[in-house]
Amino acid sequence: MADRIRLLRPTLGEAEKKALCDTIDSRWLGRGPQTIAFEERFAEYVGTRHAVAVNSATAALHLGLLCAEVEGQEVLTSTMTFVSSTEAILLAGGRPVFCDIESDTLNISVQDMARKITPTTRAVVITHYGGQACDMEPILKLAADHGLSVVEDAAHGCGGSYREQKLGSMGTMGCFSFQATKNMTTGDGGMLVTDDESIAARVRQLRWCGITSPTWERFKVDQVQRGWMYDVQEIGWKYEMNDLAAALGLAQMDRLEACNERRRELMLKYREAFACIEGIDMLAAREYASSSCYNAVVRLDDREGLYTHLDACGIDTNVHFYPNHLFRIFRPYTTHLPVAEREWQRILSIPLYPELTDGEQARVIDAVCTFAEGASRQSVVAG
Repeated sequence: MADRIRLLRPTLGEAEKKALCDTIDSRWLGRGPQTIAFEERFAEYVGTRHAVAVNSATAALHLGLLCAEVEGQEVLTSTMTFVSSTEAILLAGGRPVFCDIESDTLNISVQDMARKITPTTRAVVITHYGGQACDMEPILKLAADHGLSVVEDAAHGCGGSYREQKLGSMGTMGCFSFQATKNMTTGDGGMLVTDDESIAARVRQLRWCGITSPTWERFKVDQVQRGWMYDVQEIGWKYEMNDLAAALGLAQMDRLEACNERRRELMLKYREAFACIEGIDMLAAREYASSSCYNAVVRLDDREGLYTHLDACGIDTNVHFYPNHLFRIFRPYTTHLPVAEREWQRILSIPLYPELTDGEQARVIDAVCTFAEGASRQSVVAG
């Protein structure tokens, strides 16, 4: 029997092993030179003045929303996102206001956003679902007209772009994930990027328990003042990235563009293969965007049937995501979102990662086509 095909898998090699071993040999494992180098390189890549490395995208969102001063205020957000996006709003003291989505991209609906702005709306968190850019031009205009901070949740979007601008670089701040299955990984980790120096400076303090002077900097300067001397101006968190993670991130950046190109090749093959299959389609690709192609999503009415069929064929799948407004913890903020409530029941993520071979992808395509043909025959018989 053929090996099982995984849904998502990191691409790692000798360069990552060497980066980790070199850092171990340096005997400096906490935040230090590797993290600083990673921040500088990532800011240059995305095209922002600042990048601040943290231990997760959740941490980046939390600290970013604190800087947006959302406490006691409303924050517009998509329901079709990972649960931590909404939890970060609550951690920062905000009140999530769930917006519906576009049926063909699963990105936030700008029209629904506009309907839900009130005098207490302070910010909007927009998720670039699967690495496909939200339509940023009308979003940024809407935010500017109402004085709103824009937080780009680019957890899926590393390397994607909107009209030649990298995802994460267009809002007030952008937040990235380097969790194990993302387009690049640090094992786990995140990054906040921004052009606003005051936001970057505050996040740098908040990520390290509110301490004004990080350990590496204190022990690298002239010892006019003792290295243990620092101040704490506000309560912070233990959200720093360490040098082991950052070393892995630097090695991953060397292969990011090539890996994303492979993802796009695989996505194109899926689109071509499923284009003429009745009853199954994929999420739309917008002309204004170059997706990072984090996940490949098919849409069909019998999602459960396809899931069972692919599982029997030795192919992993999953659903991204269960709409946040339906979770018990968010019931105080629940609203009726008809598009999300319909579409989430029709989506299934199928395998996509750079090391997926052509032969493995052919197996996935054949299995999906076989299911669709069987469903079509049953429909004819029933008719």
